[in-house]
Amino acid sequence: MRRRPTRIVLRLILLTITAAGPTRANAAGAAQVHDRQHDAVPTRAGAASVQLARAIATADSLISVWVEAERIPGAVLLVTRGGEVVHERAFGHAQLYDHGMRRLENPPPMTRAHLFDLASVTKVMATTFAIMILVDRGQLELDAPVHRYLAEFRGTNKDSVTVRHLLTHTAGLYEWQPIYYHARTSPEAYAYICRLPLAYGVGDARHYSDLGFMLLGHLVERVGGRPLDVFLHENLYGPLRLTTTGFNPRARGLHPFAATSHGNPFERRMVYDSTFGYRYHGDPTAWDGWRPYTLAGEVNDGNAYYAHGGVAGHAGLFSTARDLAVLLDLLLNRGSYAGRVYIGPAVIDSFLTRHRPGQGLGWWLPEDAPGRIFEHTGFTGTYLVGVPEHRLGIVLLTNRQNVGVGPDGRYPDVDPLRRAVRDTILQAIRQE
Repeated sequence: MRRRPTRIVLRLILLTITAAGPTRANAAGAAQVHDRQHDAVPTRAGAASVQLARAIATADSLISVWVEAERIPGAVLLVTRGGEVVHERAFGHAQLYDHGMRRLENPPPMTRAHLFDLASVTKVMATTFAIMILVDRGQLELDAPVHRYLAEFRGTNKDSVTVRHLLTHTAGLYEWQPIYYHARTSPEAYAYICRLPLAYGVGDARHYSDLGFMLLGHLVERVGGRPLDVFLHENLYGPLRLTTTGFNPRARGLHPFAATSHGNPFERRMVYDSTFGYRYHGDPTAWDGWRPYTLAGEVNDGNAYYAHGGVAGHAGLFSTARDLAVLLDLLLNRGSYAGRVYIGPAVIDSFLTRHRPGQGLGWWLPEDAPGRIFEHTGFTGTYLVGVPEHRLGIVLLTNRQNVGVGPDGRYPDVDPLRRAVRDTILQAIRQE
């Protein structure tokens, strides 16, 4: 029995090495990685069992493999148990490459204090939280038609779209469109989305949609009476004393940042290349505002940056692992934190209940993991997991975009790493 964890470690490390593909790092670079891994909170023996501590050590090793291979420049891993941070560690670098894929001579080390562009984690750590608050206050009904709150969202089949449809990605909206080709401000973006026809039948199937969460962001503003960022600061982030969580962090004087992409090469290809998997029927040359620099502290997502001023329901939130752990534990503790109730337990339970295969309200409830967990990913390389049964939280933040796109135009696939870290820790706590 004692030899089994060793086999698991070897199998997972081999998995991540295989997934990482050809290495870019030389031996000297790999040695530097180990030197950068000193920014850590040691695993707390009082809060972590022997099994969990060993699993966390394995997770650290898995992340190190990816960093040493330069599959990702860096990462921060944080694990909580019962409301306590039991492990927090930074790996690698906050930035390895500048625009034009020029490698930095002295790349800055990643630290636990670095802020990350959360990308689609915004959907759950910003917009879904705001919707929860409005539902808890009785200001919003999940099964009400969206046009009750956004009167402009009307038209063929749109009248039957409910708030629940938006939260479960079943409203029939396009998954993505370059809204910034048609809008320069948030009101213009909202008007354009309302004019678009539906792409699918309402409630027919799940089509993961950025546009649906853009609408939810506008809905929060309309019902809550404040812009999304202000509403969240006044009702959640401020009361929780989260000092790094919010939109447009540079304007708030925050730093340092984990760098993301070099402009928007992936998104540009989404518009120009019809074989890339996205449908845009307009003229790709009608707009040419692509950013010619490396992004750091500036949201990667074009629709959030160009069309919504950095504040959108689908993307734009920045935070640190430590702040995210607080928000995650608020959910794990059914709406309460530090003795204060922020959202009623019944609302939390409803949102974290499976409404469609793999889908809660906002959150994903994966079917490939044992037991009941909720999670979400972000395009920039971010990832959150909550395990209510054990009040366990996992935050894994990477800056995968900074190593650039591969020959296929895509960024490194970090899903194998996410699953390996998640499953290693989940298996340990279920063996306790």
